[in-house]
Amino acid sequence: MRFYIKTFGCQMNVCDSEWIKYALKLRGWEEASESEADVILINTCSVREKPEHKVYSELGRFRSLWEKRPSLIVGVGGCVAQQVGEKLWEKFPFVRLIFGTDGVASVPDALNKLILNPDLRISLLDFLDFYPEREKIWSKVSLPPVFYVNIMQGCNNFCAYCIVPFTRGPQKSRKSKEIIDECKQLADRGVKEVTLLGQNVNSYGKDKHGDGVGFVKLLEEINKISGIKRIRFTTSHPKDLGDDLIEAFGRLEKLCPAIHLPVQSGSNEILKKMNRRYTREEYLKKVEKLKKIRPDIVITTDIIVGFPQESDKDFEDTLRLVKEVEFDSSFSFKYSDRPGTKAALMDGKIEEEKKLERLLCLQQLQDRLTLKSLERLKNKEVEVLVEGPSKKGENAWQGREPGGRIVNFLSSKDLRGKLVRVKITEVKKHSLFGEVI
Repeated sequence: MRFYIKTFGCQMNVCDSEWIKYALKLRGWEEASESEADVILINTCSVREKPEHKVYSELGRFRSLWEKRPSLIVGVGGCVAQQVGEKLWEKFPFVRLIFGTDGVASVPDALNKLILNPDLRISLLDFLDFYPEREKIWSKVSLPPVFYVNIMQGCNNFCAYCIVPFTRGPQKSRKSKEIIDECKQLADRGVKEVTLLGQNVNSYGKDKHGDGVGFVKLLEEINKISGIKRIRFTTSHPKDLGDDLIEAFGRLEKLCPAIHLPVQSGSNEILKKMNRRYTREEYLKKVEKLKKIRPDIVITTDIIVGFPQESDKDFEDTLRLVKEVEFDSSFSFKYSDRPGTKAALMDGKIEEEKKLERLLCLQQLQDRLTLKSLERLKNKEVEVLVEGPSKKGENAWQGREPGGRIVNFLSSKDLRGKLVRVKITEVKKHSLFGEVI
């Protein structure tokens, strides 16, 4: 059997798709293009409206493939699948598998059932009251030097704009032993860097599924694994970022000096309406502590513009905060209603033209700050973990320095998975170019 997987959205979706890919390969399946595949899976995102529309567009394209090859099996997973559910079958009757995030572990077996029963449809949408461990496959496959590790599932925060608690369910922490064992397996297969994933990693272990190990203790245990050279994590909720994690940046040598800390807005009024449960002053204080503990730390963020009732002053407060923190980069979006969220019912929606105007203003500011951040590294030496070939030309390689910024360089040697010293010679808009020392 041949399969094709299309992934939208966050790193957690990428991680889920990677597991499905390797699990199918171990069963003798082969990756193929969408035009040659016997099975097409779409792993979806519904955090914003645009990715959801992309999914429907993709399914429209796949309908034409199915009409030419009625034996084609199409499956839809992720947040859109969880949100829309079996209604997908009404609009797209050729879809035979629908799975949510808790159903990922069952996807390979479900596909085998669909192959054996051409008239069967399968829905894997139930939220489980435990973290569903997946088949242990990493010791049997060849892996890249950088890999994701899920440490939890779901979220309990219910920010006013966010659909995640409805599509990924309540928070469920994974058992610490399972995480540590997986990281050891990955290290044995040549993985040098792991990124720990969760909707709010700072609250890891603080739900009923926790086993007494908190997030900082988990980092300490992974820091002891000899084959692992670098540790990253995402995402941190500012309200739960404690001094213990901030201090860990100063003492855990494998913990990269980088943190993604979504602020969403610089206005206290809007933060309150968003149900973020921190103030701009509290956020700035934590940033100050991070920079004091680790002066070279790279801080990135998420920002929503045009949240309901956001005034010009509220937006100016956001711009002021961005200037004060000097984020190294940011992901910024126009607010869009998501079904079932509190914000979708709020009055005072901002017109699209105003949202776009604010977004462009913010992104222009961020472009200047990102360039300033990158220019600090010019003529400096950095250690790069080489992830693989670059698209910048023949003998070009790409990796990241400890802060997570992309570095391209030339070498006639195969340096995949190696840690190399690179002198930065050129600064691009969102990346760096250098020479191997």
